Amino acid sequence: MENARPATPPSSWILRLPRGRSLPLTTSLVTGDCPRGRPLLLGILNLTPDSFSDGGLWTDPQRAVDYALRMLADGADLLDLGAESTRPGGGVYGSGAETVPAEVEISRLIPVLEAVRRAPGGEDAVLSVDTRKGEVAEAALAAGADLINDVSALADPRLARAVAAAGCPVILMHSRGDLGSMQTGIRFADVVGEVRAELAASMAKAVAAGIDESQIVLDPGLGFGKTWEQNLELTARLGELAALGRPLLLGASRKSFLGKTSEHAGRQLPPPDRRLGGSLAVAGWVGWMAGSAAILRVHDVAETAQFLDIWEALSARAPESAAEQPDPTAERRGSIPDPTAERKGSIPTAERTGSTLERQPA
Repeated sequence: MENARPATPPSSWILRLPRGRSLPLTTSLVTGDCPRGRPLLLGILNLTPDSFSDGGLWTDPQRAVDYALRMLADGADLLDLGAESTRPGGGVYGSGAETVPAEVEISRLIPVLEAVRRAPGGEDAVLSVDTRKGEVAEAALAAGADLINDVSALADPRLARAVAAAGCPVILMHSRGDLGSMQTGIRFADVVGEVRAELAASMAKAVAAGIDESQIVLDPGLGFGKTWEQNLELTARLGELAALGRPLLLGASRKSFLGKTSEHAGRQLPPPDRRLGGSLAVAGWVGWMAGSAAILRVHDVAETAQFLDIWEALSARAPESAAEQPDPTAERRGSIPDPTAERKGSIPTAERTGSTLERQPA
């Protein structure tokens, strides 16, 4: 499948949603004095007691509904409701999150999903559900969900059947290994090339299960079976994943690799709720780099929306020379400025992906 991709990948798509609705997507691009293709913001609503950043804040259904509506008012283009933490194990999160039974996940999810759908301002909101389980996906789609965000990339055949039957969009995320231990023994010879090939295989699996390829969104899975350096590498070289021809979602918000990058620069490791600066830096990179992500999955909706508002306003007024873009599909590594480059030797060259690596997890 990967070899059949066009030389110039598309930069816009339209996902078909239930009830005759649609979701246009495009990649960020600045040409001349006109910025186009602002990434959509996918606001995170964790209905869990144990998510890595905001676990326990939104377990009360009414508070969760109020927060969902506030994110929409603050600039979220769509929401991602999750009722099971997928915190990966083996690294900074220890043994990772515990798997919860489908009935528990459904009991947390459906009351909030249905209430958001009934609320003024939520009737036509685009609602994604973050789940790995087919039973939960079926219940969510029946209750008004528009798309499914699957961090396991269809490990459960029942989920694939549910998505195919509904004809809805699906987000397929890259990861390696079991959720409880995937941050140990991480090995990539070429992280970008291998993630690209494995995402292509996930797409082929989805199509074989009856899912329309035009309904697929891909996620490189930052933090899931990658070191902090590899997460930076994937973010810096997103354009090479765009060669797969499908829109990309990027979920960097508050993740540990942002804190690790600051720590490596000589500062104290910031906790998740103090990683807004790093999260916005990724949003800026996505906004600036042509052929980048079409969707940003974020915790801090209002701040990210404001950041992109100002970014757009400045881009529209910048001299044409300031808006020139690198070619994200260029073969030469030097053609794209690399934000992971050494700050006076902060990231040893030998640690860059190009030979087989085995390093400490993020």
